[in-house]
Amino acid sequence: MTKVIVQECESYEVNQIMNQINGGIEALGGWSQFVKPLDRVLLKVNLIGPKPPESAAITHFDFVRAIVRILRVQECEVWIGDSSGGAIAGIAPTAQAFQVSGLEQMAKEEGALIKNFDKEGAVEVPRTSKSGETMFLAKPLFDADVVINLPKFKTHSMGIYTGAVKNVFGCLPGLRKAKYHRDAPAPEAFGAILADIHQALPISLHIMDGIVAMQGEGPTAGDPYPAKKILISRDPMALDTVAMSMIGLHPEEVPILSEAIAQEIGASVLEEIEIVAKPESLLQLENFQLPKRYQSTKKQSYSSLIRVIDFLKTRPEVNRKKCVNCNMCVESCPVEAIDRETKKIDYELCIECLCCHELCRYEAVELKRVNFMARVMMKFYRGKH
Repeated sequence: MTKVIVQECESYEVNQIMNQINGGIEALGGWSQFVKPLDRVLLKVNLIGPKPPESAAITHFDFVRAIVRILRVQECEVWIGDSSGGAIAGIAPTAQAFQVSGLEQMAKEEGALIKNFDKEGAVEVPRTSKSGETMFLAKPLFDADVVINLPKFKTHSMGIYTGAVKNVFGCLPGLRKAKYHRDAPAPEAFGAILADIHQALPISLHIMDGIVAMQGEGPTAGDPYPAKKILISRDPMALDTVAMSMIGLHPEEVPILSEAIAQEIGASVLEEIEIVAKPESLLQLENFQLPKRYQSTKKQSYSSLIRVIDFLKTRPEVNRKKCVNCNMCVESCPVEAIDRETKKIDYELCIECLCCHELCRYEAVELKRVNFMARVMMKFYRGKH
């Protein structure tokens, strides 16, 4: 029977977090079950955008700090990685998000390495739900010896709830996330992408930051809620099932989880999960606000979302006036989509991972909107600001 550990934690005081996480890991057999000395351990955080830690939109930097310190005691090399959202609007603000969140400074203080998935390359993997199709995931996920998922306990205005299963969407580097949103706007289809990522990734452990959760219109516009919880499990679906039970939800009510259930990513029935917790830790969170959409029964139309994504679509282009022919973009492209002589990008090959954009020291690789009117509007906006 899969096991989920629920620990009470009052604040982001680092020693308190370390004690609670270490106690939870002991209930799973101890750290030796997951890591060994000299392992390269990648902590996949929730870094949805340039949000400060108090927003409750991201994995809190002191929560991550506590785990870094624990792993350093285990003599591990620690990496912290993600690719932020925002690509639908033609922006991939991962570098800025690492700064604003406090994660970059914390990593420097604790001796951890930041892995910006938008400039680390990508690995092609098969999709389980669609035979013959592939997807590209950030290379550090496969370079690491161990991957630990660090989701945030949050509601989601479209998806109702987001946690351990959903957090892997940031494993898709760069602008590719926008393509998947466009191709799979319905929650069930989008959930298939999440399930496929879980099938492709060697994630060993999931530790949820629920000390301050987000309620209401998450994943970024909701309100902080002092849930005072840390959830730990080998099983992302089981972890989410237990977390949802605390806010009155069942997995069947969250459409993006339907494919994870179908692909048997993990346990989705409480009776099939061994929960290690004090009885009071499992009480429903008082006055926790769910998204307004949860109360609505009207059928959702996704055509408008697709039109917005198409209008704002962005792709990298090399500005030849700025280019100095250093060929960093050519060498860094994981699919060899950039011509060495002309610097033209073959968009049939391009996976929009943003390695070229992130690694160009001369800012010659620019993100350009494909739609002409969108370009005009953006120029006007920049002129006004």
